[in-house]
Amino acid sequence: MKTTLEIPDPLFRKAKATAAEQGRSLKALVAEALREKLSAESEAASPGPPWMRGFGGMAHRRRENRRIQKRIDAEFGQLEPEDLE
Repeated sequence: MKTTLEIPDPLFRKAKATAAEQGRSLKALVAEALREKLSAESEAASPGPPWMRGFGGMAHRRRENRRIQKRIDAEFGQLEPEDLE
């Protein structure tokens, strides 16, 4: 799709020079930059920590995890921050 964008002159010159240094078109550079930006924003909007996004939330395991944690807590008690050092 064709469109018209207003880009500040210094940014345009830098983008044009970067594309030339990489041996590709300004169009390719801008398309890649938009893909990366939009992908990063959608990842940031995803709930949970990054490892959970990568491997799934494993929501079906929450009950089992709570059961296991209760047993660990009963056996060993709660760890204090100084115990972790």
